[in-house]
Amino acid sequence: MSDRPADTMRERAGRSTAVAYLLVDADRRVLTLGLALAVFLALVGLAALLPDVGGVLRSGDPIGTLFQALVGATVTGVTLVLTLNQVVLSQELGAAGDQRERMEGALAFRDDVADLLGEPAAPAEPSAFLRALLDAAADRAGRLDDSGDTERLAASVREDAARATDALEGSTFGTFDVLSAVLDFNYSWKLYEARRLEARDGGTALAELADCLALFGPAREHFKTLYVQSELIDLSRAVTAAALPAVVVAVTVLAFVNGTTVTGSVAGVDALALVVAGGVTVSLAPFLVLLAYVVRIATITGRTLSIGPFLLRETDRSVDA
Repeated sequence: MSDRPADTMRERAGRSTAVAYLLVDADRRVLTLGLALAVFLALVGLAALLPDVGGVLRSGDPIGTLFQALVGATVTGVTLVLTLNQVVLSQELGAAGDQRERMEGALAFRDDVADLLGEPAAPAEPSAFLRALLDAAADRAGRLDDSGDTERLAASVREDAARATDALEGSTFGTFDVLSAVLDFNYSWKLYEARRLEARDGGTALAELADCLALFGPAREHFKTLYVQSELIDLSRAVTAAALPAVVVAVTVLAFVNGTTVTGSVAGVDALALVVAGGVTVSLAPFLVLLAYVVRIATITGRTLSIGPFLLRETDRSVDA
């Protein structure tokens, strides 16, 4: 039997708990605020440490040059983000024939799941749909022989399905909770093992388990795609909402702030440096929002590149069949 990979996506990624939480689980709004605070504190810290920052800011026109660049970068960046999102989301648009094919494919898949579950119709709500497939996988794993490799596969399926089912309880689509729960169910390795053991030992129970896992794969990928599309819509809204105050603040600093309008110091830091640090932080808000959302989308996509019994992560695999 090939070595069993780690159960959860966080463990398979090999990152620390804190890093994994920031990349995937943390609320994107909170992460954006955290990044903004880090930028502000870094700029203020540099202003406190570097000699005569006030004199540098008041000589020449560094503030004007900086905020002119920020205004241009904000407008250009927001335009590019919205354009890219529209390109991605345009895949949802199509002629009646294309939409009919999509509908027929979705209905055929639901019929296959309903047949597997032995029900007239598969659940309509995503969380309930995935829970039904996980329960079916656990049920079929319970029918396997209690011996050797088969017993270890059965235990893995039951344990991971139970954990994912518990996490799905009460979750609603549109939040990351639904996707997070099913990403921890490592169906690729389980499907690979079920097919390998079926080829070696035969048996109806293994074939039924493999069929169930083979349906879980496209179901998970479908809901992952829908979640990413939903996340891109949220990203577009958040970037747009952050863009207006970012441009207003940058233009305000550019037009009204200079060495004569802001004087004095606060806690030993030149007041002009504090104003510039705050203005830069707000002006970078669209980029920080983009960064907060993209790191989660990229992490999820990177951990789910494969569909089916393909093991892309390093692990010791048995080659016997």
